[in-house]
Amino acid sequence: MPADLAIRIMQRAGVADREYDRYATVDGPVTRLFVAYGRGAVTGSAPVEWYAGPDAFEEAHLHRTGRSALPTAKPLPGVVGALRTGRDRTLRYDYGGLPEAQRRVLEAVRAIPRGQLRPVGWLGREAGLPEATAAEVLAAVRASPAPVLIPVHRVGDETGRPVDCGLPPDLVGRLRAHEGVDEDRLTRFSADGTRYLGSDTTRIFCYPTCAHARRITDRHRVPFGSVDAARVAGYRPCRSCRPVVV
Repeated sequence: MPADLAIRIMQRAGVADREYDRYATVDGPVTRLFVAYGRGAVTGSAPVEWYAGPDAFEEAHLHRTGRSALPTAKPLPGVVGALRTGRDRTLRYDYGGLPEAQRRVLEAVRAIPRGQLRPVGWLGREAGLPEATAAEVLAAVRASPAPVLIPVHRVGDETGRPVDCGLPPDLVGRLRAHEGVDEDRLTRFSADGTRYLGSDTTRIFCYPTCAHARRITDRHRVPFGSVDAARVAGYRPCRSCRPVVV
């Protein structure tokens, strides 16, 4: 069956575009994805390997959104580039019936740069929910309608280790490796209690995966186990990764 046949049938029947979604199969960084969209926004995505076939994805999408998803050969503009670069800031998302607090958490997840990790506490703060518990923040992360596209694999605990973000651990590992996250390095930092890295030349401290932290040479790297320890030593927080409010 031609990919857009069902859509052409709906159009000839006079059914408005707003009554259904479209979906395309797109190559992701480490796996192919079904990506559904409608009214100019992503309405869902998931690894192809999670489903027995397109029909199963369509059924799951209908159950979650209440709208049919019809196959198309044309993905939403911007999706292919977002998957290639790991930056999706040009995309819009339709979060459906998710509460506002959960939407804000997912928007904070989108702000985590490619190849970097942020702890759960950072997400709550960036989402403007400083009183939210770790369980509440993680529940919002796992409720993402578009995992992989929304980079929930970039969420970790305070040491950078993976948390239950709603993706299988092996997929999280593959996504992180693809983005250049050095898990062995993070494990070493975790073992010796390092939570932040400072530079004795700039007197700034960052999260270990911050782009600025990765540029600090061994000679100038200063490890810290807490924000207080860094501040007592005269270091100020990075304005890029924002380990504290700056």
